[in-house]
Amino acid sequence: MAVGKLRPPFVDDVAHYTKMLAGHARMELIEVREDERAERRVPGDAYVSLLAADGVQLDSVGFARFIEQRRMSRRDLCFVIGGPFGLELERADHRLSLGAMTLPHQLARVVLLEQLFRAHRIIAREPYHH
Repeated sequence: MAVGKLRPPFVDDVAHYTKMLAGHARMELIEVREDERAERRVPGDAYVSLLAADGVQLDSVGFARFIEQRRMSRRDLCFVIGGPFGLELERADHRLSLGAMTLPHQLARVVLLEQLFRAHRIIAREPYHH
């Protein structure tokens, strides 16, 4: 789930990684217009990972382990990306940082999707460096 509408040039990248992930995971991309609407759109039983500057930073292998642990729990995993001014949720099970540098929220979507694809390749023991 992400706050704000995706715009070019990121639309093509998101479509690319969504297609690549289709063989590995069931995904639904949800866009909301306002931060306060985001909380209502989070599935009630999902494990919620909020992207935040103060979240845990993982390398790709660590992120793959995180994804595998979530998969084994049999709960849906919902990543939430805030808009240009960030986002706080009352209910977040986890806080994830994509790194110390500030990224535009639309680019954060692309980076997250790429890392999800990479994580699934790592879990499947397929090459992931190319």
